[in-house]
Amino acid sequence: MADKETALVQTAAAGKLAKREKKGSGFKQNIELFGLSLPGIVYLFIFSYLPMFGVIVAFKNYRYDKGILGSEWVGLKNFEFLFASENAWRITRNTVMYSLSYIIIGTIAALILAILLSQVNKRWVKVHQTVLFLPYFVSWVVVGYITLAFLDHASGFLNQTLLSLGMTAHKWYFESGPWPYILILVHEWKAIGFGTLIYFAGIMGISGEYYEAARIDGATRLQMAMKITLPLLTPLISIMLILSIGGIFRGDFGLHYFVPNNSPFTFASTDIIDTYVFRALRELGDIGMSSATGLYQSVVGFFLVITANYIVKKINDDNALF
Repeated sequence: MADKETALVQTAAAGKLAKREKKGSGFKQNIELFGLSLPGIVYLFIFSYLPMFGVIVAFKNYRYDKGILGSEWVGLKNFEFLFASENAWRITRNTVMYSLSYIIIGTIAALILAILLSQVNKRWVKVHQTVLFLPYFVSWVVVGYITLAFLDHASGFLNQTLLSLGMTAHKWYFESGPWPYILILVHEWKAIGFGTLIYFAGIMGISGEYYEAARIDGATRLQMAMKITLPLLTPLISIMLILSIGGIFRGDFGLHYFVPNNSPFTFASTDIIDTYVFRALRELGDIGMSSATGLYQSVVGFFLVITANYIVKKINDDNALF
């Protein structure tokens, strides 16, 4: 009996030793890759993890003369600004609805463009890629001036076109109704190139044998896109959606501030949490309140990512992010 126990202990010890050797050999085999990733890890630690110490500002009445540690603790009082405000429902609704619109419309449009791009002659692919991706690098300040050139009441291109057709010009920056459509259009014009290139890269990774077999069977391009391309892109689409869902409560400040030109007449349909907090911070100078709002958005985003990944994992484990 003692011999059996000794054998079991020796076997377990040998197994642990083998696992350690395997881990060590894996590190040694990939030491070049670890070395290449080291600058990124250091950057992430310095700029993403060390600043997390500042989270405590969200629970303090921050004063510049006392600093972070010396400022008075106020608990959850800073969070009351956002939740007790009469505009809380409006800005939360706008933030969520705009984010969902950008995700859904952007994903569908990017997939369609990526599939169409895969059918373009190889000599022209780079031209189309550049045209689609170029707006992504344009700052929102510049985009705001471009939008103003189109929508300005006195000399805007759109109003001039309407007048030439015998129609009535609009004071776009004094109306709130059209702005949901304008913001979605501007956002997709600027951001759609990035998503298109990601899905196009995914399509390029699909083996051509699938399409050759489908052509032999007489499948049309639409059928190949629906039966081959989209199913094989499902894991990539799932990952992109999971990552996007995490930002639902964090709106695009540049888009919603510069494009409507911060016009108070459009706040009903353009104001989101980020722009509302920015104006309050500029007027009140309350660092603690703005930190509390940022923490709230981050925590909600974190749980949304976990929840979305859990749902995807239940449906298909292979498509989950982690």
